[in-house]
Amino acid sequence: MSLGWINPSEYSFNSLLFFERFQIRIMLRHAGWRVDNTEWKRNMGIALKANPTVEWYLKRRCPECASIVEELAADAPVVSSAEQIRAAEVYVMDGVEDFIVYTTPEVMAEKCDFIRGWSRERLFQLADFTGKTVLDVGAGSGRLTFAAAEKAAWVYASEPVGTLREFMRDKIAREGIKNVRVLDGLITDLPFPDNTFDIVMSGHVIGDELDEEIAEITRVCKPGGWLVDCPGDSEGDMAPSPELTSRGWEEIHYIGSFGKDVYIHRKQVFK
Repeated sequence: MSLGWINPSEYSFNSLLFFERFQIRIMLRHAGWRVDNTEWKRNMGIALKANPTVEWYLKRRCPECASIVEELAADAPVVSSAEQIRAAEVYVMDGVEDFIVYTTPEVMAEKCDFIRGWSRERLFQLADFTGKTVLDVGAGSGRLTFAAAEKAAWVYASEPVGTLREFMRDKIAREGIKNVRVLDGLITDLPFPDNTFDIVMSGHVIGDELDEEIAEITRVCKPGGWLVDCPGDSEGDMAPSPELTSRGWEEIHYIGSFGKDVYIHRKQVFK
């Protein structure tokens, strides 16, 4: 199901050249996640045959998946029509729409509902950010980071996607923001010592490897500090998260700006 954030036909297939190793690994191992997986594989093979530079990049940027790339290209039907090749490229990009939009961070603020419909006051009701040292995990284009920076002493934005890191750095330079630092890092492997932050927050990151993720963000949070999950408003109803509440997180419900259910969470850290 399409998120509706972008029109993939407006994007070049070369957008995949911006993908990070972890994104390539997820994309290839899951064979897209918003379209039919079998059809995605067929179209990906067609697109790879027509785009040898992308094939080369994917294999070398993510060598553990090189055999998948080679198999997709080898099994694909021979297609010579430019229209059919373009249709295959668009189908592939539609299947990984959320990764494609990361290649144009400036589009995210305009198109992504969780950014454009969100109020920063929803973050501030979860914890007192005044004078705190804060980590934003999977910071994206900086929705939570720059809100927190209005009150915090320091905000560190950990983001594994290079295009998003550069977008935040450009905003920092353009607006003269002095208390934000941007760096690479995955939620399961954060580049900080134990007990570093007063608040560790995230938006759309927690959930894939839940226990490992919670253990890592707890590790870098100070005793008595707060873990915060604040996904932003959605044009569709969100569901409650028994996965978090069963692990001791407090759940707060509100009706978002689109008139839909939103659930945000927090947990105080005791070690």
